[in-house]
Amino acid sequence: MGKEPLQVTQRLYDYILEFGYRDDPLLKALREETAKLPAAVMQISPEQGQFMALLAQLMGARYAIEIGTFTGYSSLSMARALPADGKLICCDVSEEYTSIARRYWAKAGIAEKIDLRLAPALETLAALARTQAGSFDLAFIDADKTNYRNYYEAVLTLLRPGGAVLIDNVLWSGDVADPSAKDEETVVLRDLNRFIASDGRVDFCLLPIADGLTIARKR
Repeated sequence: MGKEPLQVTQRLYDYILEFGYRDDPLLKALREETAKLPAAVMQISPEQGQFMALLAQLMGARYAIEIGTFTGYSSLSMARALPADGKLICCDVSEEYTSIARRYWAKAGIAEKIDLRLAPALETLAALARTQAGSFDLAFIDADKTNYRNYYEAVLTLLRPGGAVLIDNVLWSGDVADPSAKDEETVVLRDLNRFIASDGRVDFCLLPIADGLTIARKR
């Protein structure tokens, strides 16, 4: 019989960052700049960015899309993992936040890999579906939670068979497991988790990385 579920204390998390994460000056600078913003909590964690980059490399991903770019940590992590001729389409609505992302993409020498679409993501996804359905290798969803189910459905149309979608914040600080939590975002995430668990179109795993990360592979 296994041990009790692991509780990630601050001491253990510091250990993970020391021995389970390989930092670099550019990622560190972006984290530090983002930390000064009122919305800094929207940035993904360092170990999550590294995990996503490793997954892209393991998959041999060439064509990726993300929904929700913010200041660019996830896009920087993924785009650097794509081959030289790879492409990452970034969907966001904020010129202010993505202007920070643009600076770091340029510093990393990956700006040519990234196609930023400043428009409501569902509009961008619908346009892509008309010409590029079934052509994406990897997708990442980390935007407004109330549209997560819509994003999920749109992304499945865009992914090739064997492609994968990563969905952020699926544990929502643990609120999804609390029946008394009935705010709209929690309910949407809880319903999405339940739906994916029974969705025969995908193979999936929900991991307790950062605020919860689901990986779903299109069959």
